[in-house]
Amino acid sequence: MVKVNENYLKFPGSYLFSTIAKKVNAYMIENPDKKVIRLGIGDVTMPLSSAIVEALHGAVDEMGAAETFHGYAPDLGYGFLRETIAREDYSSRGCQIEADEIFVSDGAKSDCGNIQEIFDESSIIAVCDPVYPVYVDSNVMAGRTGTYDEVTGKWSKVVYMPCTAENGFVPELPTEAADLIYLCVPNNPTGTTLTRDQLKVWVDYANETGAVILYDAAYEAYIAEDNIPHSIYEIEGAKTCAIEFRSFSKNAGFTGVRLGFTVVPKELVRGGVALHALWARRHGTKFNGAPYIIQKAGEAVYSEAGKAQLKEQVAYYMRNAKVIYDGLKEIGCEVYGGVNAPYIWLKVPKGMTSWEFFDLLLEEASVVGTPGSGFGPSGEGYFRLTAFGTYENTKEAMERLKKMPSLRK
Repeated sequence: MVKVNENYLKFPGSYLFSTIAKKVNAYMIENPDKKVIRLGIGDVTMPLSSAIVEALHGAVDEMGAAETFHGYAPDLGYGFLRETIAREDYSSRGCQIEADEIFVSDGAKSDCGNIQEIFDESSIIAVCDPVYPVYVDSNVMAGRTGTYDEVTGKWSKVVYMPCTAENGFVPELPTEAADLIYLCVPNNPTGTTLTRDQLKVWVDYANETGAVILYDAAYEAYIAEDNIPHSIYEIEGAKTCAIEFRSFSKNAGFTGVRLGFTVVPKELVRGGVALHALWARRHGTKFNGAPYIIQKAGEAVYSEAGKAQLKEQVAYYMRNAKVIYDGLKEIGCEVYGGVNAPYIWLKVPKGMTSWEFFDLLLEEASVVGTPGSGFGPSGEGYFRLTAFGTYENTKEAMERLKKMPSLRK
């Protein structure tokens, strides 16, 4: 008799964004005449830049000729891309990361979900609260989180690090022992960051306790302030305690073509075992390499033309973020984020839950956002809006929100 993985049965509901999609689809069927503006899921709307498209076309032409055809990609990534990443993302910032410490993949989400496989089932995880759901959900699947409490919204074996308005949405060191510490900087969903001094505290803590920091830097391209590091490896001591995840989705619009990478320094050793070797074994066994044409497109991200074009795209989305931030402030909302990240985190009207506000926003303004409770128990009472829409839709969405009686004070 086949048995299923019963850890999947512990989930209280479907994945957050699947639930949102179902609600929006039902609304659209009932209201076919309404124009729905989506400021919920963090998907980009601008097309790929011309430098990237040119690289894609060139790589496709190569695949059409016998002498330049490429079959299976190296499972850890082509050397031309890994070397470019090492030079442009790390050496340029004073970080000593070697090309063979970079593992190319199909995206940061996959790696953030899969990294837990190289750690023992007994490992205790610590997460910021609120935070990106994949960190917790992937550990639920692995049987590492215990049982779910419907009242508190917490898992019994997860260490939660509340990020609230009271502490400036900056997590405090765990009060309980933790083995794997997930940090997302700039944070999804709050849009807040850690300064160099604040991040140094975490690096020192992890080295002292033997914990491993799993550092999701998917939004580093949006960092605008000088005292915010773009990589955890800018902090002394990070190579012996941290794994970093990066994505091409939000800085280069690769959500539809999929590319990312993970950095595992060779100096990172736990229990006498180099985690670099473990991840290489897992990666090589379960992943067959990102396509050649996509990796060539990734290389174009770092060309002079690519960097200039993507700087403009990031500025476009951050202009949207300012429109949202300023618009919400104008109507008296309590707002955070939107400076170093493309997310705006707002407090919902008093007396409402975040899902009730989701329904209100959809019904009265035909605007879609993301309920804060979907990111963890401390997210209740808050709501996330994304700056990844078009500028025109973003402005229209704010005009609609300004007309909602429940938001005007």
